[in-house]
Amino acid sequence: MTQLVLLRHGESISNRDGCFTGWGDVPLTSRGEREAEQAGSLLKKAGHKFDICFTSELSRANDTLHIVLSVMGQDEAVVQRSWRLNERHYGALEGINRWKAIRKYGFSPILSSQCRFDAPPPPLDPTDIRFPGNQPCYATIDPRELPLGESMQQALTRMLPYWQQTIVPEIQRGKRVLIVAHKHILRALMMQLDGLSIIQLIRLSVATGRPLIYELDDNLHPIRHYYADNGLTGHTG
Repeated sequence: MTQLVLLRHGESISNRDGCFTGWGDVPLTSRGEREAEQAGSLLKKAGHKFDICFTSELSRANDTLHIVLSVMGQDEAVVQRSWRLNERHYGALEGINRWKAIRKYGFSPILSSQCRFDAPPPPLDPTDIRFPGNQPCYATIDPRELPLGESMQQALTRMLPYWQQTIVPEIQRGKRVLIVAHKHILRALMMQLDGLSIIQLIRLSVATGRPLIYELDDNLHPIRHYYADNGLTGHTG
């Protein structure tokens, strides 16, 4: 048996303010920093040690990971960052308050992009500064691979190669792995691990700042999963 720990970053200012965030690089709130500290304390108390950690290119996830490792006294852990673990890109909705987005684009398009697996948000114009292809930190990536907006399905498709080709081999080598990422990316990972249906995925929630422990068998099939601060909440088998 091996363990994999998933952690959604602590509360960001966009979480607090009810805005669509996506690839917008917003900081943690003071509450989010405290959530990260609590996550580190829980993991330290449970005796977790990590050989390698994976996170996105976004500061709210990076800062959460940094705080967790600092609290645990494991600053030496290897950290790999990838844009493929970035949050789902919300296209033209990025940075906009949800109610303002509804007033601008209508209720149905917003609801559809939130509740349908294959429904993308209104796309960005390629000249928009919010398009990752116009940002220096993504300059080494083929712009054709970068999103103008993503459905949940497209975000899953973007993330899967990194999971399969980079993260899974480390778990198979016996490495103790922590992934600090974002709501939709972690939901997509849980869909893969647990074999969830689209309906189950859409109903799935992932709390900020609460370590989710997966116990996996030798074939990386989940035995059970649970939040570190709440005992067993998952299923067996």
